[in-house]
Amino acid sequence: MNGYDALKPLLFALPPETAHRVTHRVLRGVQHTPVENFLRERYTVENDRLRTEAFGLDFENPVGVAAGFDKNGEVPSALVALGFGHVEIGGVTAERQAGNPRPRLFRLPEDGALINRMGFNNEGADRIGARLDDADLPDAPVGVNIGKSKATPLYEAADDYRYTYERVADAGDYFVVNVSSPNTPGLRDLQHRESLERILGGLLDAGADPLLVKLSPDLAAPAIDEALAVVDDLDLDGVVATNTTVDRPQGLRNPNRVERGGLSGKPIEERATGTIEFIADRTDVPIVGVGGVTDAEGAYRKIRAGASVVQLYTGLVYEGPGLARDINEGLLDLLERDGFDSVEDAVGVGR
Repeated sequence: MNGYDALKPLLFALPPETAHRVTHRVLRGVQHTPVENFLRERYTVENDRLRTEAFGLDFENPVGVAAGFDKNGEVPSALVALGFGHVEIGGVTAERQAGNPRPRLFRLPEDGALINRMGFNNEGADRIGARLDDADLPDAPVGVNIGKSKATPLYEAADDYRYTYERVADAGDYFVVNVSSPNTPGLRDLQHRESLERILGGLLDAGADPLLVKLSPDLAAPAIDEALAVVDDLDLDGVVATNTTVDRPQGLRNPNRVERGGLSGKPIEERATGTIEFIADRTDVPIVGVGGVTDAEGAYRKIRAGASVVQLYTGLVYEGPGLARDINEGLLDLLERDGFDSVEDAVGVGR
């Protein structure tokens, strides 16, 4: 039994959002202290075979933290010390938002899943941008996930996204347009071509680079094709696939399966990996693979499907702080088994 196995029952006795706040408090407490250096030595796997490049950035390893875990950009350095090769903060919105009423985060332990309807709760672009500008950021890519303020009408979405980008532009290493969260009314309507072109075009005019778009796993094939056409036409730098799903796959066991919101974790793993492969067959831009990653085999399947790097959030809740280390060590074994010299050599070979 590792340390997290002993601690997990105590954390899981707390409401999920409370447990998340406790975890954040601990990470803030150790960040930029000798404890952070100890964590880095314990959890970082240094091996050139794990190094990869995507959308013009260098990654020490392909395993990152997905948006949603560090909404306000408070602990990126501590997360990198846990062995992650990059961190995506946010979603950040132009306006400070309290989010949806609580409870809004639900565990499904038997299913290895979470359901959330957080509603882009965050401190707002002004405050988060100022924090990032003043922060001692880690020596690893830090992305910023940008969402639409709930109060902003859809016809003003492009200006809303641009405002947020301009407040975080100096600190972010890459930027992700989130038009696929299921928890902001009408947001997914912005995945259609005309809306995407207006939002992404405005960000490109503002200098956003590298710029990626995050898509929903619930899009039908023609809608994905339409979104990818915009990606190609505007020469975007990448795609994040995928967000959470509003679908409820058959076989979910926990009673919380009836809660509204986006489902993440193991139940969407296969669907997310299939979406990555679908996208990789249709575009050459790098893909960030997200959805159900809890071990090296799952990360490797996404890489072989076409993902240049992968991200996780729910897996960290269930597997604990050693997860990035365990995945990276496992990836080295899988690369050796299959005769690949590096992670980059394995990208897309399973298609």
